[in-house]
Amino acid sequence: MKFDNIIIGGGLSGLTCGIKLAEQGKKCAIVSSGQSAIHFFSGSFDLLGKLNGQEVKNPLEAIKTLPDAHPYQRVGIKNIARLAVEAPQLLDRAGLQFSGKSDQNHFVLTPMGIMKPTWLTIDDFTRFEQNDVFPWKKAVILNFSGFLDFHTLFVQDGLKKYDVDVQIKNFAMKEFEAIRRNPSEMRSTNIAKVFDQGEDVLNEFAQKVNQLSEGFEVVILPAVFGLFTKNVVTDLKSMINKPLVLIPAIPPSVPGIRSQILLRKRFEELGGTYFLGDIVEEGTFKNNRLVAVQTNNHGNIKLEADQFVLASGSFYSKGIVATRDKLYEPILGLDIDGDIDSEKWLDEKFFNDQPYMHYGVKTDSGFRALKNGKPIENLFAAGSVLGGANALKEGSGAGISLLTSLHVAEQILK
Repeated sequence: MKFDNIIIGGGLSGLTCGIKLAEQGKKCAIVSSGQSAIHFFSGSFDLLGKLNGQEVKNPLEAIKTLPDAHPYQRVGIKNIARLAVEAPQLLDRAGLQFSGKSDQNHFVLTPMGIMKPTWLTIDDFTRFEQNDVFPWKKAVILNFSGFLDFHTLFVQDGLKKYDVDVQIKNFAMKEFEAIRRNPSEMRSTNIAKVFDQGEDVLNEFAQKVNQLSEGFEVVILPAVFGLFTKNVVTDLKSMINKPLVLIPAIPPSVPGIRSQILLRKRFEELGGTYFLGDIVEEGTFKNNRLVAVQTNNHGNIKLEADQFVLASGSFYSKGIVATRDKLYEPILGLDIDGDIDSEKWLDEKFFNDQPYMHYGVKTDSGFRALKNGKPIENLFAAGSVLGGANALKEGSGAGISLLTSLHVAEQILK
C-alpha cells in the first residue's frame, strides 16, 4: 500500500500532524498501537506552565528564555506564536472547542483542589483568571455512590485554602446499580455511557443535583459526561440552576476519549486511513531514505510512503525504551539524545529535574530523525519522542505535541 505520508503513532501529536496534512490533500495513514496519552487528558492543554519552579504568566515571553535544545526554540519563537493560533482552530474544525491565549495563561481547578496555569481549556471545564481566589464561598461536591475515582476530600481540602465552605454529598441512582455492584465497572467511561443513552437519565440526574445543591453557590462534579458528544455537558449545564464546575477524575478521561474519537473522525473524514491496534515492527531504508514500514497486522504487506513521521511518544508509550544498561528507540533504531552511562539517567533526589526526562530521538534543525549520525531525508520526528524538554516539570507536553506536529507538517508540505 502506498501513501503520501505515514505517521507512526495515533495520539495527539500523530492525529494533529495527520489532520494538517490531510487538509492539504495529502493521502495519509496513521499506524496506532492503541491507547495514547490523550486518554489521560485533564481537560486542558498546557503550553508552558512553569519555568525554574515558578508559574508562568505569559508563555510566549517565557519561551524565549528556554535553552536552545528545547523543541520550542528549535521550532522558532515566531513560528510558535503563529502555530499557537492555528492549533485551536484545527481542534475547532474537529468539533473540539477550546479557549485560551498563548500570551496569557489562565487557571483550572485540579483534582487536588488547587489552581493550575494552562493554555487551552475545553469548553466542558471552567476557566479562572486568578489563582488566589475561588469565585464562590459556599460549594457542594457531589459524587456517585461507589465511584472511587473522584477524590472529593482532596478537592475539599484544596478549596479550604481559598476560604470556601465545602460540603461533600454522595448520592445513588437506580440507573447505576448494575455497574455499582462491581467496583471495577464503576468507572468514568461506564458512567458516561449511561448518560449518553438518553435525556431521561440526565433529567433525573439534574433534578437530584438541584435538590442537593440548595443553599450552595456552586456545584462541583466529576467530569464523567459526554463520552461521545459534548451536548450532554451543554444540556446538563442548562438544567442545573447553579454554576457547574467539572473536575477531572482518575483516567481514563471521558473528555480525553471524546477528543480522541473526534480527532480520528476528522482525520478519516478528510480521507485519512487509521490503522488501529497495529504496531510498526521495522522499516526498510534505501539511500538514506525510509521507503517502507512493516507492521504486525499487515504481515508481508509493506506500507510505503514519500514521507514518514515518528510520533510514537516517549517512555510512557514505549516510543523510547530504557533497560538496565541501554537507551534506544525500538521501532527504527534511531539515534537517541541521552547519556550512554545509565548512572547519569537519574538524580538521586526524586523531586529534582530528572535527566532522563530530557531524552529523545536526535533530529537535525528540520526535525529529520538521525540514524547512525545521519539525518534520514524523509523521516521526521514530532511530539514527546523529541528530547530537550522536561514536559512534566514545565507543563509543556500538549504544547510540544501540538506545535511540533504542525511545524513538521509544514516542513513536509514545503
